[in-house]
Amino acid sequence: MNADSILEETLIKRSQQKKRTSPLNYKERLFVLTKSRLTYYEGRPEKKHKKGSIDLQKIKCAEIVKHDSGPIPCQNKYPFQIIYDCNTLYVFAPNADSRSTWVKKLKEEIRNNDLILPKYHPKFWAEGVWQCCRQADKLAPGCEEYNLLGDLTRKPLPPTPDDVLHSNLPGSVYKSPSPLPRDEDEDEEEEENEIVIAMYDFEALETHDLSLVKGEEYALLQKCDVHWWKAKDKTGCEGYIPSNYVTEKKSNNLEKFEWYCRNVNRSKAEHLLKSEDKEGGFVVRDSSQPGMYTVSLYTKFGGEGSGSTRHYHIKLTQKSHRQYYLAEKHLFDNIPELIEYHQHNAAGLVTRLRYPVGRKGRSAPTTAGFSYEKWEINPSELTFMKELGSGQFGVVRLGKWRAQHKVAIKAIREGAMYEEDFIEEAKIMMKLSHPKLVQLYGVCTQQKPIYIVTEFMELGCLLNYLRQRRGQLNNEMLLSMCQDVCDGMSYLESNGFIHRDLAARNCLVSESHVVKVSDFGMTRYVLDDQYTSSSGAKFPVKWSPPEVLHYSKFSSKSDVWSFGVLIWEVYNEGKMPFETKTNAEVVDFISSGCRLYRPKQASKAVYEIMNHCWHEKAEGRPCFSHLLLMINQIMESDC
Repeated sequence: MNADSILEETLIKRSQQKKRTSPLNYKERLFVLTKSRLTYYEGRPEKKHKKGSIDLQKIKCAEIVKHDSGPIPCQNKYPFQIIYDCNTLYVFAPNADSRSTWVKKLKEEIRNNDLILPKYHPKFWAEGVWQCCRQADKLAPGCEEYNLLGDLTRKPLPPTPDDVLHSNLPGSVYKSPSPLPRDEDEDEEEEENEIVIAMYDFEALETHDLSLVKGEEYALLQKCDVHWWKAKDKTGCEGYIPSNYVTEKKSNNLEKFEWYCRNVNRSKAEHLLKSEDKEGGFVVRDSSQPGMYTVSLYTKFGGEGSGSTRHYHIKLTQKSHRQYYLAEKHLFDNIPELIEYHQHNAAGLVTRLRYPVGRKGRSAPTTAGFSYEKWEINPSELTFMKELGSGQFGVVRLGKWRAQHKVAIKAIREGAMYEEDFIEEAKIMMKLSHPKLVQLYGVCTQQKPIYIVTEFMELGCLLNYLRQRRGQLNNEMLLSMCQDVCDGMSYLESNGFIHRDLAARNCLVSESHVVKVSDFGMTRYVLDDQYTSSSGAKFPVKWSPPEVLHYSKFSSKSDVWSFGVLIWEVYNEGKMPFETKTNAEVVDFISSGCRLYRPKQASKAVYEIMNHCWHEKAEGRPCFSHLLLMINQIMESDC
């Protein structure tokens, strides 16, 4: 062993598959741990060739991998993981003692690192999802608390089916007679940088950021986390960029086309096209059926002021060589070719695709914080403007950050919340970023009162928005609002985050009439017995399911119940649920199996969704992702 080495051992490394087309493979590597780096080599110790190296200061987590299903396809059966930057390195040890030693030593060496993860994924990333929480985003936040100083004396996992099948003696470990599969690609560290294209302009706000120009190409250097990446421009300048401002350059990526809208539903597509009011205006958007697309096309055939939108599903042939089409006789190998053809030929459509609307006129999305790893905001950089209202924690004002970015600023009244707990949680909450969530930009904690700085929503809370527009909202608009909320809640659910107080009053509306979920998880920090106890007068009894009312048992399924009540609020245009009943009467009413009546504007299909949300048993309620699918199907039913 080298004098500088802490540990040396031949282990098996699994490829990280940074390229989606790369085959999964397992390779024997000599791993060497020193005080500064973890390095792995190919070949024998006396004649080794360096294949990769990780700076210990960049490691965010070192932990065993919980594996309880299916065989492990290599001779070492005891996996552990090392998370650094945005990568997860899976390493397989020959026995439980070896694994325990490596994880323990790694934890000891990284215990003072700044970027230790609060949560991690305890199981493998495999087949396009995390096996522990089924999230399909490889960079999604973890689903289990990570304990850097946790107990490492875990019992060995039981033998896998592969062990039992190939063992000669009880307890023996199978040794593969064939060599490990070779990978034709080079090791991960030697791959070329991925190229991305900017979809929006981005102005660098900190010295370590990199400005983006819409349409320009950038070399991706490092995916630091799900929201911020490090990139290099054509002049060689490097810096951090928001990941939702760029898209892959690959040929089959629709994001780079002006006409594609990922997060636009049927109702919003119609609103967008009508506001442009141009003959042949069109967008291509995601259909209600996953993996399928719809063309929404605007025509003014009826004369001035009476334009209408037609919706055409992009269909696929059933042949072995599948092709796309809008009209049967015109088949194409990909969607861009189909769109280009119909830009010149109506060919069965009400008019040709003349004017791509897409991102034109749409504001850039919010970013997860103002910059990478920036969550503490200097209060001197905030300008306070008009008062917007008063909430559970204190006064909310419109403001600006650095005199240019509009924000909402919540001043936390002294004694209103558990401040220390919230400040720790705020770092995690800032990592939650979705088009249907009100974005937390940061906090000011260095003085009193504490400020919470969030995205500013021009049209205020959904409850007031509904009440002010009574009689003006059609069924598609109402369903679109419910779809927005469900989309945001589905994201929270997939990240293991519980809202606890979902209602129309806790959703906000943007200038473009998008509804976003706000104040998620905040009730945990309220210092008010009237609000936190189900017997209190301020407790949201009318939005709460039986298990919360009787046992204070909160979960994503209790959020689903509240969502059902929110749909009822939307379709009654802001009416109070159970308007004539006291809280005590509501508890008795719900406990006896009674439910809210069907609103006049709600169809049978919409009311059926509400009743699914109000199943007496939590396990009988659908998850938000399933509810979103049901809403999408209603939205597209007359397409």
